[in-house]
Amino acid sequence: MLFYASLTSLLIFTAVLILSGKLREAFKVWRKYPLYITLLGAINPFVYYLTLFYAYSLLTAQEAQSINYTWGLLLAFLSVPVLGYKLGIRDIAGGIVCYTGVLVIATHGDILSLHFYNLKGLAFVVASTLLWAIYWLYSVKIKDGDSTVLLFLYFLNGVVFVSFYMLLGGYSFKLDTYQAVTGILYTGFFEMGITFILWMKAMKYAENTAKISNLIYLSPFISLIFIHYIAGEEIMPSTLTALALIFTGLAIQKMRFKKRVSA
Repeated sequence: MLFYASLTSLLIFTAVLILSGKLREAFKVWRKYPLYITLLGAINPFVYYLTLFYAYSLLTAQEAQSINYTWGLLLAFLSVPVLGYKLGIRDIAGGIVCYTGVLVIATHGDILSLHFYNLKGLAFVVASTLLWAIYWLYSVKIKDGDSTVLLFLYFLNGVVFVSFYMLLGGYSFKLDTYQAVTGILYTGFFEMGITFILWMKAMKYAENTAKISNLIYLSPFISLIFIHYIAGEEIMPSTLTALALIFTGLAIQKMRFKKRVSA
């Protein structure tokens, strides 16, 4: 699944670069940052999606996707050692609230019991958020090329890594059912492909990027509708509580405190 989904995404990025006349630019960027691009391509799509998809196989979709949204918080924490940023009070407070939400999901709402229903799944989905945060932090160190150019290079490397992984692991490249093909094309086109480009275009043309960024808060709740009606999962009250906590924590982290000046 990961191999063919990554290949689908790579074909999409290649087509976009050819149509925009930037394919030659991509290889100039590659020659300038070969190590960074190789390492980042190893993270995304290879190790990150391998970790995330495995987490989804262990947890329910509602649990995995909720915890996955905490990557933004890890981004702030990792900015301290990687980019030299300083943590503020709102970062710490947001972290406490966010990971209280993760605790609610992990214990199905019974926090006091500290009984984790699937510790292995929890570990893998938290690891995926860590990988995603690391990926975005080190991506900013590459100053040349637009986002589509970089995505093309990352996925070009990622497909090579996934190919070697499959060959060494003895996995088959054969697709047995049309459902497999449909799922792979959907994942490669939407989850890993065209949505990245659309999001970057939205950020580029928006008059106010903050308003566009805030739309991310709608996606998990819309996802729950699809999870319920398509995947057939019964949405647990603890999931809604946890999501509310996670996004409250992220909102606290982004909040700008203003001093009130009394007359």
